[in-house]
Amino acid sequence: MYAIVEDGSRQYRAEVGATFVIDHREVELGQTLELTKVLLLQSGADTLIGQPLVDGAKIVTEVVEFPKTKTITQKFRRRKNSRRLKGHTQPYVRVKVKHILRAGEAVPA
Repeated sequence: MYAIVEDGSRQYRAEVGATFVIDHREVELGQTLELTKVLLLQSGADTLIGQPLVDGAKIVTEVVEFPKTKTITQKFRRRKNSRRLKGHTQPYVRVKVKHILRAGEAVPA
């Protein structure tokens, strides 16, 4: 079973047990997060395609870590002894998919 979920302006393929990185938000480590913008839900031979969203479907995830990727930009002018170095660290949140729920389903205990 998998689902296509939208977060911000990006779409992710979510499977139970898989992890993916989403944009930063104010959450704690280990906190559960529900993603409700489900565009497609596939289970065996059953496929539900939302128009634009699948009604009532949601993805229950758990926050696993806060990865950081450093971006370095350098501007260099030859023979001028001039260089400029800038750095930026974009914050992200890595989540692990716990459950994929259809409309009316509850989180299993």
